[in-house]
Amino acid sequence: MKHLYPKQPLSRIVTVPGSKSISHRMLICAALCSGISNIRNLLDSQDVGLTRHALSCMGATIDNTPDNTVTVTGFGGYPKPFPDPIDLGNSGTSMRLLAAIAGLGTTAYTLTGDARMCARPMKELLDALSPIGITAFSKTSEGFPPVTIQGKHRRGGKTRLDCSKSSQYLSALMMIGPFMTHGLTIDLTGPPVSSPYIDLTLDVMKQFQVTARQIDATTYQVPGGQPYMPGDYVVEPDLSNAGYFWAAGAITGQRIGVAHIQADSLQGDFKQIRILEKMGCDLFFEDGAVAVQGRDLHAVDVDMSDTPDAVPAIAVVAAFAKGTTRIRNIRHLREKECDRIDAVTSQLKKMGIHTEQGDDWLSVTGGTPAGAFIHTFNDHRIAMAFAVAGLKVPDMQIENPACVGKSFPGFWDVYDAL
Repeated sequence: MKHLYPKQPLSRIVTVPGSKSISHRMLICAALCSGISNIRNLLDSQDVGLTRHALSCMGATIDNTPDNTVTVTGFGGYPKPFPDPIDLGNSGTSMRLLAAIAGLGTTAYTLTGDARMCARPMKELLDALSPIGITAFSKTSEGFPPVTIQGKHRRGGKTRLDCSKSSQYLSALMMIGPFMTHGLTIDLTGPPVSSPYIDLTLDVMKQFQVTARQIDATTYQVPGGQPYMPGDYVVEPDLSNAGYFWAAGAITGQRIGVAHIQADSLQGDFKQIRILEKMGCDLFFEDGAVAVQGRDLHAVDVDMSDTPDAVPAIAVVAAFAKGTTRIRNIRHLREKECDRIDAVTSQLKKMGIHTEQGDDWLSVTGGTPAGAFIHTFNDHRIAMAFAVAGLKVPDMQIENPACVGKSFPGFWDVYDAL
């Protein structure tokens, strides 16, 4: 348990580590290469460590150097046999992306995880792997892990995918498309959720000189016969984690920024600065940093289907704003590390804030938040979002503060230095 004490931070610029989403994708693409890649600013966290371990089991050699660079010697798209189950904890990104990578092997892989991971859906991806010659099954009708994956002849072709629960299903398929003899065409049953993460996957693949493209709103195509090319790569800062410090600027009225932000970043959570701007914050862009300073905060009605990781932080800011904020089209938050819709609303209620929720939305009516013991549900984003409230509200206590190690092991050091 971590006890937080209110304080008035000075205006400042902080540094956050590399993007978790990009780190996963770059590690995987580097492992798919024939040759050695160097990746700078790779996130060192629990989730990325799980992906790293799994890729090592599949035959990649991954080493650290003293200058914050990770070297990856890839297996060229031909993962080696590994007979034991590979434990991916509660890393949904690792599970979904690596389920497809396992399909490039000719022997069976078993991917498993902790209790929460074994209650998170995989059926849609498993169903989409079968038509392209990859055996993929679970012992449950819902497709929960453990899952067993085994590739065959890599014919590729066309498959159909329900991407309404996770964009990672589509990213996983696109990343193996270049190894398919006939390439890969993916027809979606409807618009995908979290579409910026799909753009992120396309961009990382492009950096490795692999082409994939969106044909129309629900069709993606990856030509076959393309090798991933090794090289030198850099992971940009994680804008999901930047959001907690932008939220801190919003509720404290201080100008708090994050360094080394790319103005053209494809990370979906860059959009949260515009949500904060609509809530009454001023934005500042200077010397590669982006800063937020709150004024008179007011409620907004916002669709956050493309920025799901930012929802807890925006909901906490809404507790300090006038009026009722409504956050819509977020059904997929119920399938995250915890049911984040229920987690956010239940913990805000503990703080005396009126909240409501539906299947795919939540609302927060701003007021005067009171201190509370916050259950994190072992979810890093719940811990970090409610830590922001602790800058203003006395007697805030965060249960299981170490869960931030999933994506931001140094969070409390940066937070305490505010």
